[in-house]
Amino acid sequence: MFCRVILPSERNRKANMSFFTKLNLKLINFLMPICCLLILSTTYAADSTFEKQVAPILQKHCIHCHNASTKDGGLSLETVDGLQKGGENGRVLVAGSPTESLLLDYVTGPEPEMPKKGTPLSKAEVEILNQWIKSGAVWPTGYQIREAQLSNTDWWSFQPLKLPQVPQLSAEDSKLIRTPIDAFLLAKLRKQGLSFSPVADRRTLIRRLYFDLTGLPPSPAEIKKFINDPDPNAYAKLADQLLASLRYGERWARHWLDIVHYADTHGYDKDKLRNHAWPYRDYVIRALNADKPYTDFILEQMAGDFLKPHSQDGIPATGFLVAGPFDWVGQIEIREDLPEKKITRNLDRDDMVSTVMNTTVSLTVQCARCHNHKFDPIAQEDYYGLQAVFAGIDRADRDYDPNPQTANKRKTLMAAQQSNLKLKQKIEAKIRARGGERLSQLETRISKAENQKQGQTSAYGFHSLIEKSDKVNKWVQLKFKQPVTAEKIILFAAFDNFNNIGAGFGFPRRFKLEVSDTGDFASAQTIIADHSQQEFPNPRTKPVEFDLQGLSFQYLRMTATQLAPRENDFIFALGEIKILDPRGQNIAKQAVVETLDSIENAPRWSRKNLIDDKHYESADSNLDLAKLKSERDQIFAGLTTSEEKTSLKTISLELSRLRKELSQLPQQQKVFAATTHFRRQGNFTPTEGKPRPVYLLSRGSEKAPVKEVQPATLNFISDLKGAFQLEKPENEASRRLALARWITHHKNPLTWRSVVNRVWQYHFGQAIVDTPNDFGKMGSLPTHPRLLDYLAVRFRDEGQSLKALHRMLVLSTAYQQSSLTHQRGNQIDGDNRLLWRMNRRKLEAEAIRDSVLQVSGKLDLRMYGPGDRLFALEKPQHSPHYLYQKYDPTTEKSHRRSIYRFIVRSVPDPFMESLDCADPSQITPKRIETLTALQALSLLNDHFMVSMASFYAQKIKAASADQTSQIKLAFEVALGRSPRQEELGILQNIGAQHGIENVCRLIFNSNEFIFID
Repeated sequence: MFCRVILPSERNRKANMSFFTKLNLKLINFLMPICCLLILSTTYAADSTFEKQVAPILQKHCIHCHNASTKDGGLSLETVDGLQKGGENGRVLVAGSPTESLLLDYVTGPEPEMPKKGTPLSKAEVEILNQWIKSGAVWPTGYQIREAQLSNTDWWSFQPLKLPQVPQLSAEDSKLIRTPIDAFLLAKLRKQGLSFSPVADRRTLIRRLYFDLTGLPPSPAEIKKFINDPDPNAYAKLADQLLASLRYGERWARHWLDIVHYADTHGYDKDKLRNHAWPYRDYVIRALNADKPYTDFILEQMAGDFLKPHSQDGIPATGFLVAGPFDWVGQIEIREDLPEKKITRNLDRDDMVSTVMNTTVSLTVQCARCHNHKFDPIAQEDYYGLQAVFAGIDRADRDYDPNPQTANKRKTLMAAQQSNLKLKQKIEAKIRARGGERLSQLETRISKAENQKQGQTSAYGFHSLIEKSDKVNKWVQLKFKQPVTAEKIILFAAFDNFNNIGAGFGFPRRFKLEVSDTGDFASAQTIIADHSQQEFPNPRTKPVEFDLQGLSFQYLRMTATQLAPRENDFIFALGEIKILDPRGQNIAKQAVVETLDSIENAPRWSRKNLIDDKHYESADSNLDLAKLKSERDQIFAGLTTSEEKTSLKTISLELSRLRKELSQLPQQQKVFAATTHFRRQGNFTPTEGKPRPVYLLSRGSEKAPVKEVQPATLNFISDLKGAFQLEKPENEASRRLALARWITHHKNPLTWRSVVNRVWQYHFGQAIVDTPNDFGKMGSLPTHPRLLDYLAVRFRDEGQSLKALHRMLVLSTAYQQSSLTHQRGNQIDGDNRLLWRMNRRKLEAEAIRDSVLQVSGKLDLRMYGPGDRLFALEKPQHSPHYLYQKYDPTTEKSHRRSIYRFIVRSVPDPFMESLDCADPSQITPKRIETLTALQALSLLNDHFMVSMASFYAQKIKAASADQTSQIKLAFEVALGRSPRQEELGILQNIGAQHGIENVCRLIFNSNEFIFID
C-alpha cells in the first residue's frame, strides 16, 4: 500500500502544521493495524512454507543421519539450535546467503556429497532450500523435525473382531426390521430423530435390484410380472433368481477388476498388447457365479498354481498378482547390469504388494517404501518383507489346460516321461563312466557347440527400418577416407537373442555385394557377388566370405534386394563386416558406415556396430557338429552291453509313445499370470523358481541397500505373526501361500472388514468406511462400526458366501427405501451417511453401454474368451496405435457385454472415459461420479449411440406403424413404464420433426435411463 503526501509550501507550513499532525496521526492509526497484519501474515507464510515444504525435505533426506542421537559429522538438524550450531566443519547455514551456506553446497552439483545414502535431492527440492535460505531461513519457534516413527496399534481397524449384539428396538420400530442390518441403522437414526423412508414402489425396486445384481435393466414383461405378483415373497425370490443368473458374475467381476487395475495392455510408454490376460477375467466371473468361499477366492489368486496346478482355475487365478502395468522397456530391453533394471523390478514388486494389500486388507503399505509409515504401524522392513514374497515371480504368459481331465492326463504322461528319462540317464551315465577322458572331452565340445552364446558384446549390429513388403531395396556401405586394398570380405549375420530368434536374424534372402570409387555407385563399380536372382541360404553362425584378390576401392556396399521376414514385417540386419588387407588386418574399423536407413537403438542396434570387430561367434565353429555327434555315438555304441541296448531301445519306444500321446492332447492355452518359467525375451529372464534377493532400501533408493530381508508380512495384528515359518524358504510359491493364509486367517480383522465394506459400497453408493482401500489413520472412520463388525463376523463364520451377503443387504428395509428426500433429513444428515433414504446413483459406464445394447436389441450374451477390440489397431509390433475412431460400432462382434471389452491403458475408449470408466492404470476402489456436458454430448452424438438408436428405432418400427404407439413402446422398453401425458406430448413433437430415431436418442440421454433411483 502506497500513500503519497503532498507537502505544503514553506510559508504555509506553520499554518497547516496542526492539520498535517492530525492527518499523520490518522494515517498512523489507519496503517498500523495493516502493517501488523502484514507482518503476522508474512511470519505465518514463512512458518507455513517451512512446515509444508522445507521440513519434509530435511526429514526425507537428512534427519536419518543428522538427528540428536546419530549426529553424523557432529550435525543435528532436528532443531533450529542444532542447525545454528553446525557440525565438525562449522556453520552450515547463513541466513539470507545461499552461496555461503554449506548446507546447500552439500546437496548440489553433478555429484552431491549428501545424502551419502539415498536418492539425491531433485532440482525442485534444491530450489525450495535455496529460496528458504535466501528469504532468511525462518524456522518456526519450537518446531522439531523427527524421523518417522511407527504408529501405535490401537486404531479401530486393527482390533480383533467380535460379534456385536443386535440393538433392541421398540415394538413399533421392530416392525421396520427385515434383516439385522436395519436394527443397527435404525438405532442410530432414532438418536438423530430420524427413521427410514417409505419403501420404494415395485418398479423402482426391480430396476434397482436388476442393475445392482446383473448390471442390466429388466424387460417390460419382467417389470409387469413383478408388479402384479401377489406373493409377499416375490421380492426375495427375485433376488435369489438374479443371484443365480450368470449375469451376476459379469456384473460383480467388473467391480473386482477395478480394484486390481486389470487391463489387456501392458501400459507404460509402449503399451503393448497383453493378448492372454482374459483367462483371469473369466476366472473372476466363474468364481463369483460359483460363489466360491472368500478364503478360496483369495488363496487361488495368490497361489492357485501351487495349490491347484491342474485345475481349470489354479493358474489363471494368479493373474490377480500381475493384473497391473508391465514395464516392457525396463524388463525386456534394459540390460541386467544397469541400475535401471533394479528400479524396474522394485517398482514391479511394489505394484504387486500394493495390489494385494490394498485389495485384501485395505492398507496403504506402499507408503512404507522409503521410510516407516508415517501414520500406520507399518515398518519399512515389513514392506520389503512383502516385496520378498513376490521375489520369485514375474509377469508373463504361461501354459495351462482349461480342461481338468486334460490337465490330469498331461500330468500322468509327463510323469511317465520323466521317469523313463531318468532311467535312460541312469543307464547312459554307467556307459559314459566307461568312456573315460576321450568321451568326456568329446561331449564337452558338443555341448559347447550346441549351447552357443552371445559374444563379448550386447551390440547385435545394424538393423534397417521395418517394411511391409520384402520387395524393398535396402543398403549399407562402408566409406574409407582414401582407397584401400583388400584380400577378403567377411560378413557375419546378426544374432538376436532379444526375441529368441538366434543366429541369422535379418540376413537378406537376396543381395548384391559391390565395391566402387564413388559413393553413388553410378560408375566404376565392381560386383563382388550377385545373389539378387536366387535365394541365398541363411548362414546363421557361419561367416560368409568373399575373395577380393587385392582389389582396390573406396566404397563397399551391400544391397539387400529381398528382405528377411519377421512375424509381421520385413527387415535387413547384419552383425559385422570385416575387410582383411594383404597382411590379414581388419581395416573395416577405419571406415565410416552409411546406410539408406537404420534403427539406432544402442547398444543393441546401431550402424557403428557393423565395424566394432565384435560379433557372435559359434563356440568351436571350426568343427562340424554332425561329425562330432557321429564320433560320440560310435564310441557310445562300442561301450554299450547287449542288455543295456535292449533297455535303451525299450525306453526309446516308450518315450516315443508318450510323446505321441502328449502331442494328441488338446493344445494348451496361454494366460498372462504369475510365473517362474517362461521363454526368455531379450533381457527378461525367468527366475526358474529361485527368488531374487530383496533388500531394505534406505529412502527407497536402489543405490542404498541396507540389508537383505526375508519374506514376511505386517507384524502388528493381534495373535498373528508377521514372520513366516517356511519349511522351504527357497520354494517361492510357499511364500505366496504363507501370505495368503495370513490374509485369510480367522483372526485377521482387516480382511473381513474390508470385503464386506466393499460389497456395501456397491449396493448403497457409499461405504461404511468411505476410503475402501485405506483403513489406516489417514482413512475415514466407519459411520457404523458395530454394523461393520457384525457383517464381517457373520460373513467370516457363516460360509464366506458373497451371495449370502448380497441377499442380506438387498432384503433389508434400508436397501428397499425410496430415494426421495425430505427437509428434516437434509437438515440433520445432508450427506445421508445415516441412510435415512436410499442413495440415487448414476450407472457406471459399462452398465450404461450394456443397457443401450439390450434396449436396442443388439446385446450378445456370449460369455468368456478373448476381449473384443473396439478399435482399429496399427503398428502392433512396436508401440501400438489404438484408433477408436476407425472402428465400426455396428460390427456384430462388438455387441457383447462391456466386461469383455479389450481394455487399453494408455488410450482409453473416449466414449467410456467420458462416462467415468475406471482408469486401468490405477487401482480404483471407488469410481468418481461426475455430471458433465461432455457426457450428455457423448450419449447424444457418439457413433455408438447413434448406431444403437437406429437399431432401437428399427425394432420399434417393426412392432408398430403408428408413431404415438412407437413412442410409447420405446419409452416402455427403455424405462419400464408408460410416458406421462406431458412426456408423450414432448416426444410426439420431436418425433414429428426429427423422426423416431431421435426420440430414441433422447430417451437414451434421459436421467431416468442412466440413474438408479
